[in-house]
Amino acid sequence: MGRIIKFCAISRNGDLYYALKVFDKMPHPDAFIYNTIFRGYVQFQLAKECMYFYLQMLERSVTPNKFSFPPVIRACTFDNAIEEGKQLHAQILKFGYHSDGFSQNNLIHMYVSFKSLEEARKVFEKMPHPDVVSWTTLISGYSQSGYIDDARKVFDLMPEKNPATWNAMIAAYVQSNHFHEAFLLFNEMRSSQIKLDKFVAASMLSACTGLGALKQGEWIHDNIKKSGIEIDTKLATTIIDMYCKCGSLEKAFETFNSLKTKGVSSWNCMIGGFAMHGKGAAAIDLFKKMENDSVPPDYITFVNLLSACAHSGLVKEGQHYFQYMVKVHGITPGMEHYGCLVDLLGRAGLLNEAMKLIKDMPMNPDVGVMGALLGACKIHGNIELGEKIGKLVIELEPNNSGRYVLLANIYAAASKWEEVANIRKLMNDRGVKKAPGFSLIEMGGVVNEFIAGGRAHPDSKDIYEKVKQMLSSIKSIGYMPEPESLLHEISEEDGENPLFYHSEKLAIAFGLLKAKPGEVLRITKNLRVCKDCHEASKLISKFFDREIIVRDRSRFHHFRGGVCSCNDYW
Repeated sequence: MGRIIKFCAISRNGDLYYALKVFDKMPHPDAFIYNTIFRGYVQFQLAKECMYFYLQMLERSVTPNKFSFPPVIRACTFDNAIEEGKQLHAQILKFGYHSDGFSQNNLIHMYVSFKSLEEARKVFEKMPHPDVVSWTTLISGYSQSGYIDDARKVFDLMPEKNPATWNAMIAAYVQSNHFHEAFLLFNEMRSSQIKLDKFVAASMLSACTGLGALKQGEWIHDNIKKSGIEIDTKLATTIIDMYCKCGSLEKAFETFNSLKTKGVSSWNCMIGGFAMHGKGAAAIDLFKKMENDSVPPDYITFVNLLSACAHSGLVKEGQHYFQYMVKVHGITPGMEHYGCLVDLLGRAGLLNEAMKLIKDMPMNPDVGVMGALLGACKIHGNIELGEKIGKLVIELEPNNSGRYVLLANIYAAASKWEEVANIRKLMNDRGVKKAPGFSLIEMGGVVNEFIAGGRAHPDSKDIYEKVKQMLSSIKSIGYMPEPESLLHEISEEDGENPLFYHSEKLAIAFGLLKAKPGEVLRITKNLRVCKDCHEASKLISKFFDREIIVRDRSRFHHFRGGVCSCNDYW
């Protein structure tokens, strides 16, 4: 008895090697002893050893009990051992543990990890009394494989739901970019008197980030504080990210500064926030403070820092920190770092330097790096290089409509209309569709969505009248439509210029109709802002004396008094 107690204590304390030496001296180890070893192997993620030990147990005619199977199932999961997992499932049935909830839940999790959802569903349906873990695991399995509707059907069938289940379904919607559905379900959860916890809060903050719903995000942040939910590093980073991506850099920095302890992810998030808002100098200052506070920067820190330099045109600083991360912090540059530096050099017009950097890279450049160079060719009107890089990028990413549009715009800027037509034909032949542009604007806690040229909004008649008035007003101070932007978002229409009905123009018009005087208009757009809308937004901000903040696919634009925070450098 004393040896068994000593053996268990050794196993719990993590000395697996010594525990095995003790095991070898035991003449007749029972299932209890084997189970302890199984758990030890799983603790150290020694999956194959765990499965082998289970076979040894059977060979020695030691009958497993219900505690034997869960750790061995987890070992199969760790090792992606599909056949062994199926055999173990058969063993569970053979030994009569088909109704043991713990083993069955582990089997569901195992099949979910194997992407064998049909098998997971069969195990679930044969359980006499599935518990919350069973339901939640199946919901997560469907959502992780992209079957959101099936996940929701399982969720709706649940007799009782706890916060973990609500979060599983809300998280499923958020991860699949179904943000509106996440909000509807969150409201349903609140109606069911389920208290907010940090997991649901994190998921909903991510939904707010996706929709640019600042007011909703502020409400959730306030409720986190009122509910006494612990704001750990992960939740703090999610809050900072929400404020950054909803256009409230001040709130993000206020939250960051209020943290008693700041993990590296919080520093990275705030530096990244400054980067996307075009605050390169602020990002560098914060990085220096990070070092002064003895927080070691990591790979992501320098991606964000170099991105900040790229968005602000800080060429010397970007080149310095590219070398600095290697010499001072020993971080080997990755594809993302090279992409940022190529972007920085290209935007600054240093195309030859950008090309040289690409040639000197220790790895083959990916489509992101080449795409950054292509964007630079468009900015600086380098038709010859742009054509060469554009054709390469299209073949690297043949289903990305943005690559075709960028090359077509390069041709359009040079009045090469035959080549523009060829690009359109190539897209049609390959069945590549341009992603429809849409913009979101939050008013009174409600997120309104506008699609380019769409009239689904209940106030569309008033909105279109406001667009006409808005554009007529800015024409009086110099607005001229940009012909090259015709290739963005929607095809040409008979009659009026489709540029007038790009989604952000509709959102701005709605904002001017509904917002209080002086209220900032915050808009989220799924595509890069086109040149025409960028110019129009500057003039609208001047004529109507209104601050407009637009978040596009890659960064923020703060329009105020006829100028943009990006200094037309985006």
